[in-house]
Amino acid sequence: MAFKAAAIQMCSGVDPQKNAADMVRLVREAASQGAVYVQTPEMTGAVQKDRAGLRAVLRDESDDIIVATARSLAQDLGIHVHVGSTAIALDDGKIANRGFLFGPNGSRICTYDKIHMFDVDLDNGESWRESAAYSPGAAARVAELPFAKLGFAICYDVRFPALFRTEAVAGAEVLTVPAAFTRQTGEAHWEVLLRARAIENGAFLIAAAQAGVHEDTRETFGHSMIIDPWGKVLASAGGSGEAVVLAEIDVDQVKAARGKIPNLKNARDFTLDTVAAEAEGVPA
Repeated sequence: MAFKAAAIQMCSGVDPQKNAADMVRLVREAASQGAVYVQTPEMTGAVQKDRAGLRAVLRDESDDIIVATARSLAQDLGIHVHVGSTAIALDDGKIANRGFLFGPNGSRICTYDKIHMFDVDLDNGESWRESAAYSPGAAARVAELPFAKLGFAICYDVRFPALFRTEAVAGAEVLTVPAAFTRQTGEAHWEVLLRARAIENGAFLIAAAQAGVHEDTRETFGHSMIIDPWGKVLASAGGSGEAVVLAEIDVDQVKAARGKIPNLKNARDFTLDTVAAEAEGVPA
């Protein structure tokens, strides 16, 4: 079975209402070109590194403008809309970095909370502590859609291959990595990580990204892309500004790739031994 998918590249600011309007415009553009599955980036609702500023616009899931807008869009256009993620207020005062998938009838199919927190210290003094404000998820997720089985991840999750392998073994044919990658890490690792996750799991991979210089002065890498199970980049965007990236997804290629290299079936359990070498002596 084949279907057309789209990755929406955005440069979200600090105002959720404006970001929602941008999402509507771009999702409608993708749907007008035949996309039946449309993915938006991580933090679609607001890219805001000032914690107080972010908390001022936070809402719970039932009152979030991105959630409501995506649900309405999916129903209006008769497509699947995947909000890569948006910040959701939790009862304990923490925040969820949460993705949402809505079906053509407007129903919420599932959510996914980012599991791995971006706590890093990069060159040039760039440092991030996502765990200071966000509560990590604890569950991987695969959604069975009419045209494919979809596995979920968000941004930093891409550096943890076990998550993707677990989803692939569970039947995921399309893996997703909506992101807001920093420019520094994106230039070094973005494409190679995405292609590796596609290749090692014999799956399509769709990655909608934030791109450019944001209102909060953060700079994200962009280069949204769609990759096939052999690691070929089918479509990609540039490093700044909005874009709609489209590609035809032929799910039969997943079976073909896994048939050629059946590493999911060939994997074996193993043990690990640590061996201490004897101290090297000088011959007497």
